[in-house]
Amino acid sequence: MAKITKEAALEYHSEGRPGKIEVTPTKPYSTQTDLSLAYSPGVAYPCLEIQQNPDDVYKYTDKGNLVAVITNGTAVLGLGNIGAMSGKPVMEGKGLLFKIYGGIDVFDIEVDETDPEKFCEAVEKIAPTFGGINLEDIKAPECFAIEERLKRTLDIPVMHDDQHGTAIISAAGLKNALEVAGKNIADVRLVINGAGAAAISCTKLYMALGARKENILMLDSKGVITTDRTDLTPQKALFATDRRDVRTLEEAMRGSDVFVGLSKGNILTQDMIRSMNEHPIVFALANPVPEISYEDAIAARPEVIMSTGRSDYPNQINNVIGFPFIFRGALDVHAKAINEEMKLAAVHAIAELAKKPVPDVVNEVYRVNDLTFGPKYFIPKPVDPRLITEVSPAVAKAAMESGVARTPIRDFDAYKGKLRQLLGQETKLMRYLHATAAQHPQRVVFAEGGHPNMIKAAVQAKQEGICQPILLGNPDRLRRVANRLKLDLSDIEIVDMRADKEQGHRATYAKHLAEKRAREGYTFEESYDKMYERNYFGMSMVENGDADAFITGLYTKYSNTIRVAKEVIGIRPEYNHFLTMHILNTKRGVFYIADTLINRHPDADALTDIAKLAAHSVKFFNDTPKIAMLSYSNFGTDPDGTPRYVHEAVERMQREYPDLAIDGEMQVNFALNKELRDEKYPFTRLKGKDVNTLVFPNLSSANSGYKLLQALSPDTEVIGPIQMGLNKPIHFTDFESSVRDIVNITAVAVIDAYVEKIKHRK
Repeated sequence: MAKITKEAALEYHSEGRPGKIEVTPTKPYSTQTDLSLAYSPGVAYPCLEIQQNPDDVYKYTDKGNLVAVITNGTAVLGLGNIGAMSGKPVMEGKGLLFKIYGGIDVFDIEVDETDPEKFCEAVEKIAPTFGGINLEDIKAPECFAIEERLKRTLDIPVMHDDQHGTAIISAAGLKNALEVAGKNIADVRLVINGAGAAAISCTKLYMALGARKENILMLDSKGVITTDRTDLTPQKALFATDRRDVRTLEEAMRGSDVFVGLSKGNILTQDMIRSMNEHPIVFALANPVPEISYEDAIAARPEVIMSTGRSDYPNQINNVIGFPFIFRGALDVHAKAINEEMKLAAVHAIAELAKKPVPDVVNEVYRVNDLTFGPKYFIPKPVDPRLITEVSPAVAKAAMESGVARTPIRDFDAYKGKLRQLLGQETKLMRYLHATAAQHPQRVVFAEGGHPNMIKAAVQAKQEGICQPILLGNPDRLRRVANRLKLDLSDIEIVDMRADKEQGHRATYAKHLAEKRAREGYTFEESYDKMYERNYFGMSMVENGDADAFITGLYTKYSNTIRVAKEVIGIRPEYNHFLTMHILNTKRGVFYIADTLINRHPDADALTDIAKLAAHSVKFFNDTPKIAMLSYSNFGTDPDGTPRYVHEAVERMQREYPDLAIDGEMQVNFALNKELRDEKYPFTRLKGKDVNTLVFPNLSSANSGYKLLQALSPDTEVIGPIQMGLNKPIHFTDFESSVRDIVNITAVAVIDAYVEKIKHRK
């Protein structure tokens, strides 16, 4: 973990616009009509509707997506009672996390009031503004009384995250750690070091999971909490033990199974770890310095199952794994509360997620590729994009079943899709492609079967019902990779193209290729040797009807793949070229970019084929092509070089396709700004139209163009490369492709294969 300096932190918070969050409009505001609708007189109408039916506030305002993060600054991080205003950077930070992980809007509110009664009154007065209340950094024991009262007096979700966030995440972690250790929660002996708000809430939740009170020893700064002590708060008294033989942490640790530290750093020794039972579980959650360092714990007991609050060690207990998704689920059913049933639902959802294969985005962030359920991974990582689709629906469902939901969710599959869209994990286009592919699954060959991303994509595509995968590779090696990645290959076909049993297929494929390319000097012997190469063999499977589509490219250079595709599959007879397209799904809409990989320096003939195939492919994706043929000049201002080729291609396209919206050559700013284009060039066939298809004059500009947009706009979804113009569905990836990229290309390949079958039936 990078060292955070004071100077870097202050610069981060002060540079540019001070702070970390802002309010942005969600409705149009550029015209007088927009403003009249937004404010007076139009705003009166929703006001009156809400007066008639108070629940309509969720329909006409942001209440259902707005959370108040409220503090009085009495227990800010590890800084203590630094005051309400001093706690504002933390509350803004919490608001940022709510937004990026849950898509939830936040107003941070710092209340300068330490009296619990007056603090509650202030919160109750402003509660109508919000769909939920997140209490933060309020010291114990006042936080217990504050939360209890607000839960009683308000009809919206209220949660003190310092208590329940830590409790929910650590409970999920404990559930899984016990499974890894092979222990039963009802039998284990727990030591809870710390008796503040988080420790008490954690212990209550552990008991809800099955831990028994007689097996729990809780300690505060004075030692073990026993029934003979006279200085206990009501909250601490709940966990007082009758035992008189243990007073210190050292004594409590002997023979224990689980240690949960919510106290201070470096108070747990290696000897204490050694005194625990076999396969000890240690949650050292003091931050930033744990009760014992990860290194010291492992040195004392190599088999220790450990968690900390730090991101640079395995199994981080981080509240961001919980609160954005818990509130998301509660808000989406307009819940009246966050109750125990909802918290337990979150615990089980988080715990189960850790047992599922880890998505590539998580591996990329942590620079690993083998996170699998076990001692070093039993809690999901905060960046796991599936948290919102696992935890939020579980919480929403628990709210419905426990009777606190105002607006139940009818279709949870649709709800999960909406959540993925909310955070940009899925778009309507990709949902359409995946749904269409799942209706007509095809046999898809994955060339580099042993590559971790390829094998993960094949398994995921199978699970999503998109295709029946066929992996090329040595079965023993593929199964070793799958076992390491905890992937199930039991229903996936593996083809070892070098095995003796494939001799018949190799001979058939070689004979077909030799006959097809006889006039180009191919012999059977040469063709047979080529069938030991994955691209030749896999493409031949498709060519000979033993598979429907083929995915390749993680290892192979494009130049080699292109050559093999031309030889084995061939270009469609109506074209002289084939190409690839990338789809960019941006905030401005969907754009189709061609040719991004194949034709280096296209002439007029090649550009005409590119335009034809681009138009065909845009229609394939159920869109209407509006094509701008790009160059560095506009409509003949430079009569030579590439502009001339583009100009000729435009003339041919307009002549052959009089109804097609296509024009050029033009600069990209004129293509994307119709007002500028229409004013300067009113004769254009694109007048009044928003261009969605960009045909670049050469490979360098097209490839650089889409990659530049991708780099400058991280929110832009890129789909591709998508092959156009070959006789069969042969699709390419590249060495940078993520698992999701490969699955997306697989969906396109499946639809492509199905469309080909429909054509042949006709």
